[in-house]
Amino acid sequence: MTLDTSNPFASRSTLDFEMPPFALIRDEHYLPAFYAGMEEQRAEIQAIVDNPEPPTFENTVVAMELSGLLLGRVAAVFFNKSSSDTSDAIDEIEAEVAPKLALHSDAIYLNPALYSRIKSLYDNQQSLGLNEEDAWLLEKYYQDFIQAGAHLSEAERARLTEINEELSGLQTAFGKKLLADTNDLAVLVDDIAELEGLGDNEIAAAAALAQSRGLEGKWLIGAVNFSGNPVLESLKNRELREKIMKASLQKANRDNDNNTKATLLRMVELRAESAKLFGKANHAEYVISRQTAGHPSNVHAMLRQIAPAAVRNARAEAALLEDAARSQGHELELQSWDWDIYSERVRVEKYSVDTTAIKPYFELERVLRDGVFFAANKLYGLNFSERPDIVTYHPEARAFEVTDEQGEKVGLYIGDFYTRDSKRGGAWMNSFVDQNYLLDQLPVVLNNMNVPKPPAGVPTLLTLDETTTLFHEFGHALHGLLSQVKYPRVSGTNVQRDFVEFPSQVNEMWILWPEVVDNYARHYETGERLPQEWIDNLKAASTFNEGHATTSYLAAAILDLAWHELDSIEGITEVDDFEAAAIADYGLDFHAVPTRYRSTYFAHIFAGGYSAGYYGYIWSEVLDADTVEWFKENGGLTRANGEHFRQQLLGRGGSIDSLQMFRNFRGRDAVIEPLLKRRGLLADAV
Repeated sequence: MTLDTSNPFASRSTLDFEMPPFALIRDEHYLPAFYAGMEEQRAEIQAIVDNPEPPTFENTVVAMELSGLLLGRVAAVFFNKSSSDTSDAIDEIEAEVAPKLALHSDAIYLNPALYSRIKSLYDNQQSLGLNEEDAWLLEKYYQDFIQAGAHLSEAERARLTEINEELSGLQTAFGKKLLADTNDLAVLVDDIAELEGLGDNEIAAAAALAQSRGLEGKWLIGAVNFSGNPVLESLKNRELREKIMKASLQKANRDNDNNTKATLLRMVELRAESAKLFGKANHAEYVISRQTAGHPSNVHAMLRQIAPAAVRNARAEAALLEDAARSQGHELELQSWDWDIYSERVRVEKYSVDTTAIKPYFELERVLRDGVFFAANKLYGLNFSERPDIVTYHPEARAFEVTDEQGEKVGLYIGDFYTRDSKRGGAWMNSFVDQNYLLDQLPVVLNNMNVPKPPAGVPTLLTLDETTTLFHEFGHALHGLLSQVKYPRVSGTNVQRDFVEFPSQVNEMWILWPEVVDNYARHYETGERLPQEWIDNLKAASTFNEGHATTSYLAAAILDLAWHELDSIEGITEVDDFEAAAIADYGLDFHAVPTRYRSTYFAHIFAGGYSAGYYGYIWSEVLDADTVEWFKENGGLTRANGEHFRQQLLGRGGSIDSLQMFRNFRGRDAVIEPLLKRRGLLADAV
């Protein structure tokens, strides 16, 4: 089909930075653009296959890079919309198009004639005279075809296509059910007295959420996507804390239409079957074979090195928390809903750190402009200028033009910071346009967060965790903005999955860096600087509660691996029992520290791209911690350091092997000791 020229996706955007024309885009434009985009790319791929000339890098690999541009434009916009601002209409479109996109991808990567051309180039690459980036692009495409199953028999390819189509629909269904149940599990409060301990901003945000759902004069504590809730660190009412935590832990696990158990079990079953078609023992082995870890056994070797110390520290922390409760006349067995509030009290009593008192110093606008942007300027020479004239996909999504020291355009950054019922939980980075020289495109990247929105006129005060998240997600944005590659396929964050979190984790180091924190951490009313004593105390307390954080994270990472190391689901009768056994097998079962994600709301692995990959956060943190040491050894926040990091790593995107990039930057392979020290997991840690 030919797409009507009035459809906003019909041609490349003529707006600044090729920003999608959101003022023109309507729901009815998506499906025609998807179908036209798939048809157009099928014709482009067929032209490559039908080319009578022998395969060359240009007429096959580069031609593939130039295919599917229409489909790429609509997909980039639509899937951000479905994550950031969904609706019933968007959900219906996604349910229709997701399986068809899976079929479309399979039609390309399971095409034996196209694979033959790629394989011919791969087998003869030594004679092609390719440069480093071209050679790596060919390697990536060849591995894409192998990972997709192009080398399999016709019958195996047919079955794989069926599996992929079904998995695509299941993933969409999982996300839809989870969002609906998360919204439904918001906890209603009738009496403001029950909210004792919360700050004025938190109470105002709860009132605003209730009002948005027609519950005037009440307060609503919205559920979040992980286990727990930020309000638990200050809410004094223990019964309400318990109610909130228990609601959090049962997301998508109730006896209603939003229960995801059957969905996830079917996904596990299909992934296991798919892995066998590739001759792999299980889905984890299939996935990790293309990551820097190489094999699940390497992941387990590292995680088992960390897990015992993590649980040991978590139990020691729990004893401190119970002592803190007793000192205030509360005899109790510590539960998960008690952990955060007593952690805050221990921080105050032992380390003189009161994170509630810190919040007024972390006002969103100052954190963004005078913290996040400031650090990027000092390191990379970037400047950010808000562009209110640029229309985005939602009124709360703000556009910033990014320029370099010479005033040259670098790209566009979109920040969408507030939670809403139409946005999935968590925080992430997306891209509307990937930087590349092939099409002469500058990057358009965006960050989404889920900060509760206060009423109009009330400042947005961030927690320390939310401030950390903003710096982290902006690290992903920098990876996209600073990309300097030729091909879209390897632009920005298009790297191995267990490497992608590394640059974003590095960016967290600047939160309390003296020059940065002094610039942004000012009291929103008085302008007073965050006291140096508090900063010193935060650093001194940096390993406190890391036992809890590491145990919670590892339990989720192990749960992911446990599901995806199954070769079938035979004998699994109850998701909850399997989950508990997997965590206990690793010695991570501690009732006061629930897994960061339970199976039924583990969107990373069942509604996202992290199946058998959630371990990647701590795997890449090894690189991060070692890199932080390098910055400290070399003078910290300097343009020279930033330029070295950009030239050797950020700017390279995925254009060469990930670990080789790290070696080029660091001068050697990473070592694990900086990570163990950071998390208080060394043998002599207290």
